[in-house]
Amino acid sequence: MEKAKRVKNIHTVTMLVMLTLSLVTLTQGCCPKNCPLKASCSKQNIVFDNSYFYNANGTFNAEAAKDAYIAMMKYNGYPVFDGLREGLWVSDYGLGQFAKLGLGAYTFLNDENGWYMGQDLYLLPNQMLPEHYHLDTDKGSAKMEGWHVRHGTSYVYGEGTPTKKIKAVIPKCHMNGTVSVSHEVILNEGQATTLNRATARHWQFGGPEGAVISEYATYHDNDGVRHSDPKIVFP
Repeated sequence: MEKAKRVKNIHTVTMLVMLTLSLVTLTQGCCPKNCPLKASCSKQNIVFDNSYFYNANGTFNAEAAKDAYIAMMKYNGYPVFDGLREGLWVSDYGLGQFAKLGLGAYTFLNDENGWYMGQDLYLLPNQMLPEHYHLDTDKGSAKMEGWHVRHGTSYVYGEGTPTKKIKAVIPKCHMNGTVSVSHEVILNEGQATTLNRATARHWQFGGPEGAVISEYATYHDNDGVRHSDPKIVFP
């Protein structure tokens, strides 16, 4: 019986997400598919309600989160390849506000011997990847990384002169709406930036259409990850 309820809930979430996307598609209505001025036509924002991502007992529904990321990918034209959903890592970091704070990731390579990794990160619209940093571990030096936006927009934050009016809206669930670093770099499609030093604190925030971000980095060791918010549960 409990399994049947979970399946029903997942189907309900999927239908709600697809209904949202259908409404977005219907309300765009600016240009036909082959319109040469399509780039100048604004899309309607894709929006997800936080309640989609939690079961009746309040537990995080990872399958619903995957549904949302897949929907966001299709909305932005990202290729959904075989095995993506199965290998997709998702988390709300134990804070219960996935629509505002969370992450999806698919790791293509993570080689300890070669000391390199490559993965894609996925952020829903107005979703925060929480502030964190990387330390040395028994396996080697702290992770160094850079990010290349493939689709959408990501607001990247790190060390440096604080930006006075940042684009991100830091959710209350993250250290009561605060962060430690707030130097903003805005990355649109095709643009890239890097971490200024290996152990620097950093975080990101998805733009109005979400973001698909390719990360290029040295080897990732979960033992070296630290979060600024002590309430966060990871991985």
